[in-house]
Amino acid sequence: MEQIGRFATYPSLRDRVIVVTGGASGIGEAIVEAFARQSAQVAFLDIQDGAAERLIKRLSADCATAPVYYRCDLTDIPAVQNVVQNILDKFQMVGVLVNNAGNDTRHTIEDVTSEYWDRAIAVNLKHQFFMSQAIIPVMKRAQRGSIINMSSIGWVIPSTNQVVYVTAKAAIVGMTRTLSHELGGDNIRVNCIMPGAILTERQQKLWITEEYKAQILKNQALKRMILPEEVARLVLFLASDDSSAITNQSYVIDAGWV
Repeated sequence: MEQIGRFATYPSLRDRVIVVTGGASGIGEAIVEAFARQSAQVAFLDIQDGAAERLIKRLSADCATAPVYYRCDLTDIPAVQNVVQNILDKFQMVGVLVNNAGNDTRHTIEDVTSEYWDRAIAVNLKHQFFMSQAIIPVMKRAQRGSIINMSSIGWVIPSTNQVVYVTAKAAIVGMTRTLSHELGGDNIRVNCIMPGAILTERQQKLWITEEYKAQILKNQALKRMILPEEVARLVLFLASDDSSAITNQSYVIDAGWV
């Protein structure tokens, strides 16, 4: 492993085709940038056209290969399958899938209707399976691949006002473990990341008040907030050949909250 500055460069990621969902902002944006700076070929899905265009423009200035944006509503499974086919038509292969997209909108028990439940599960869980299902065949043909699913510590710590979101994030861990055993014979690794409170623009805008921040820091062993790029660096490791013997694992990155 080479070193550039303070952080690692992974030669195995150069030119590797990476697919990232929810890649236009937040943790997803940091993941797309991290892979682009490893000289990987990155395709990312989102519905935030403006944010996606700004990200591509910024990375085009100093990355060897700019990421490619695909607009896709991940709750529309036929659209997901169509976009994956378009990605395969362009790149022929996918070496890494990062199922990052999600939405942690707060909700009370009383507010959850059957329709809300279905929408929340669709945006936080369902697409992770169907993205994986669509990409697994090309990974099987190549006899290699890394799938990285984004969960949360929300299902481990006492969480309130987000019961459906937390349910989905717990289910992602179970899905990860099952897929890892079903796909291991084809040398496809499946792992999970469970972030804590990450200082994204969305979190700062919607949830992280000074009072909540104080509560977070009280619970964490490290008394500072976690940045999106710190999560992205863990994703890089799990995508690279440096982690070739690692599968069926869930990695917590929460500054010591859990």
